[in-house]
Amino acid sequence: ALNKEYPMIYAVPKEVQTDAGLTQTYAEKLSPILGIPVEDLTKKLSKPNDLYELLVEKASPEQIDKIKSLNLKGIYIKNHLLRFYPFGDLASHILGFVSPVDEREKGVYGLELSFNDVLSGKPGQIKDGKIIEPEPGKDLVLTIDRNIQAQAEEILKKLIDEYQATGGSVIVQEPQTGKILAMGNFPNFDPNNYSKFEISTFLNPTVQLVYEPGSVFKLITMAAGIDSGKITPETTYIDTGSVTLNGKTIKNWDLKAHGLQTMTGVIEQSINTGAVFAQRKTGPDIFYNYLVKFGFNELTGIALPGEVKGNISNLKNGRDIDFATASFGQGVAVTPIELISAISAIANGGILMKPIILADEKPQVIRRVISIETAKQVTQMMVSAVEKNKIAVIPNYSVAGKTGTAFVPKFGGKGYTDEVINTYVGFAPAFNPKFVILIKLNKPKGSPLAGQTVVPAFRELTQFILNYYNIAPDKM
Repeated sequence: ALNKEYPMIYAVPKEVQTDAGLTQTYAEKLSPILGIPVEDLTKKLSKPNDLYELLVEKASPEQIDKIKSLNLKGIYIKNHLLRFYPFGDLASHILGFVSPVDEREKGVYGLELSFNDVLSGKPGQIKDGKIIEPEPGKDLVLTIDRNIQAQAEEILKKLIDEYQATGGSVIVQEPQTGKILAMGNFPNFDPNNYSKFEISTFLNPTVQLVYEPGSVFKLITMAAGIDSGKITPETTYIDTGSVTLNGKTIKNWDLKAHGLQTMTGVIEQSINTGAVFAQRKTGPDIFYNYLVKFGFNELTGIALPGEVKGNISNLKNGRDIDFATASFGQGVAVTPIELISAISAIANGGILMKPIILADEKPQVIRRVISIETAKQVTQMMVSAVEKNKIAVIPNYSVAGKTGTAFVPKFGGKGYTDEVINTYVGFAPAFNPKFVILIKLNKPKGSPLAGQTVVPAFRELTQFILNYYNIAPDKM
């Protein structure tokens, strides 16, 4: 974002009012040029003591020429500086926009809001007979890579269009530092023309909205169980296809019984009953404590306004069924930024990092969540899932990933709709990852599984970043 000079058209009603009867005539002449109703213009021009009424903030060349040719008394053209976003809607939820407030532009969303005082500087003033010089605004440099951001948004937009989804999000993060390399959402907006968009569009879903993540949460369940010593990737159980707790029955997504399974097999086939088994072996208190350690009950602290935290409150004094459904990511809610930060902790060897978006922020360790060994084991389970299901495989690279398909809760009531949210989280190269990706697709038409939707999108973006960074293959 930068400042750019635009021509504006304004009126001095006091000058217009010196000639009786001009107001209506002016309004009728100006209305078709400015696109403002005659009635509204009449009101603006009918204030006898008013010295300033803005008519057009960014006037077109055609408007300027026509106003000049009219040569109307009290109607003026003047250049002024306004915020300009050269890349249009790219990263719009991160940047936000500025809006005129008290004759000055002020940030109202995104980083423009968070760092309004830094970006806008301070006006000069005379105080106690002394001149205080104005302070110019400072620049903000972001961690966002414009090429990765553009590619991520393009892939996400294509995915949403293909499946007629209501929206979606994508985040790319450096796991070792917490740096955000890309963060995009659809629908998005053009900050240069923000008035044309619904106000709900300005909300940043990656940090300001929670959702039930579905089976990607099985990774957290396995990490908790393995790290606490209650299970290993080789621990077995017999899957009968369902589990009944507190009078409610949980079934597998494919409605099948899978027989004897290891915990790795549970991740490979995304077996709900296996996640429940792992959670019950871990125990409710330990499981809950790991969710807290992974950051699902706190703000990440990212430097974006309006961040909300996840909701795991139903587990505080939860029933067995609450813990069971939480094990596969239903009944608990998280933000995408919380989720990718937790997955980055698995990717980087067990450390939860603060997500950072400003280039001058130093990497900040929040806490160690799991051991290096646990992180390696969960990563290997993710690699096995990718290799078994094949959709996310990239030749000559080890890729770690996990799908999630979660039903959307009924608004204001109990139970779930038939609509789903698809999520994929993954990283590459798996055992020395340079980036972690989260892709989320809201309510795709026909409620497909994540493997059909977000996994191919993940693979495309992963392949782009591997090539873009020229990352060497790690397997042949």
